[in-house]
Amino acid sequence: MKKWMLAVPAVVCLGVLAAQEAETTLKVDVDIVNILFSVRDKKGALIGNLEKDEFSVFEEGKQQTIKYYTRETDLPLTIGLLIDVSASQRNLIGVEKHAATEFFSKVLRSKDMAFLISFGAEAELLQDSTNSAKALRAGLDGLKENSAVGGFNPGPVPTIGKPRGTILYDAVYLAADEKLKQEVGRKVMVVITDGVDQGSRQTLREAIDAAHRADAIIYSIYYVDPSAYGGGGFGYYTPSDGDLKKMSEETGGRLFRVDRKHTLDDIFREIQEETRSQYAIGYVPNAENREGFRKIEIRTARKDLKVQARKGYFASSSSRR
Repeated sequence: MKKWMLAVPAVVCLGVLAAQEAETTLKVDVDIVNILFSVRDKKGALIGNLEKDEFSVFEEGKQQTIKYYTRETDLPLTIGLLIDVSASQRNLIGVEKHAATEFFSKVLRSKDMAFLISFGAEAELLQDSTNSAKALRAGLDGLKENSAVGGFNPGPVPTIGKPRGTILYDAVYLAADEKLKQEVGRKVMVVITDGVDQGSRQTLREAIDAAHRADAIIYSIYYVDPSAYGGGGFGYYTPSDGDLKKMSEETGGRLFRVDRKHTLDDIFREIQEETRSQYAIGYVPNAENREGFRKIEIRTARKDLKVQARKGYFASSSSRR
């Protein structure tokens, strides 16, 4: 099992898919911006039968010309499952193992890959990218509570006055920067946690930006054990889904909440359905200066529909046209 040390973040140019020309080899063109998105109606049902002319794409408020469009993308899917194993989640680990095992067995296709990370006081890569449901099950068997105060293996820089208990932001940053950024195709991060961050060296903003640079969608699953906080054993830390909502909405994902009517199994089924019901749009930006973060928006003329897409992407000076 791999334990990570944080590396200095690098500014990278967005490399996105320009075509689906082969099953194992994908053409990448830094001048093409590729957006994966979902569309839902007012009742929250997925809509998967819309045509290209029903959408408009805007970058920094300026309409763009759609170059590529598909309703059923067959691009490979890479899933990173991040599970909170801090002390507040110890009673939930068994349920998470079972639900995640079923999820991997159903969602992975022949060209898809998945990896597994646990995070508490440390982040551990329990299973590297694989297509094997058996290997992922073995990785899930390695889930265990990790609540010791420490660093990454341990880290070289002491965390003064900020004990490391649940490094949520660091785990998201590492999954995006060290795992997903190097992948092509569709990239998804599923994070199961009660939303508490204690001791991360990265900020929430830096974690979200890393996901943007990796072109990764974040699905957050807010899962709280009320008994863990009932006695006040975790001090001033209170579970909240605010940060999870922000991570998901900015990257084009969704926030889910586990409760009596909405189980973890139910949520995994919804994520599975959504990852198989996405649209893909590609365009060549017509902006003269693309350096930095560029805001993007997909619009549809139908008022009864809502587009779920990432809020933007990062482009470096090397991608200026």
